[in-house]
Amino acid sequence: MMQPPPPSHEAELAGPFPPDLHDVRHLQLKGGLLLLWVLVSFVAMYFARDLETIVVGGWPLGFWIAAQGAVLVFMAIVVVYCWAMNRFERQDAAQADLPSASPPPPPRHG
Repeated sequence: MMQPPPPSHEAELAGPFPPDLHDVRHLQLKGGLLLLWVLVSFVAMYFARDLETIVVGGWPLGFWIAAQGAVLVFMAIVVVYCWAMNRFERQDAAQADLPSASPPPPPRHG
């Protein structure tokens, strides 16, 4: 009966996600999109009464943000995240295809 190979030390260090998912570009993208989500969902709703004085199309701006704007922004966040991650993957693949005399620098964390 064959036994599975012993787990390697490198696989233990990698954890559930590859280290490149924690690249600075990815963290900045996630932070920016989360900040936008907080602004749209919590800050706009907190100031909803103040936004009632601004009328757009016969309805108060607070209504538009609550009924339509927040949903559209959430969908835009998903689209932007997908587009940016595809772009990052293409950049990483192009960089990996370039021949280099020295190894690439490790990704910066922080």
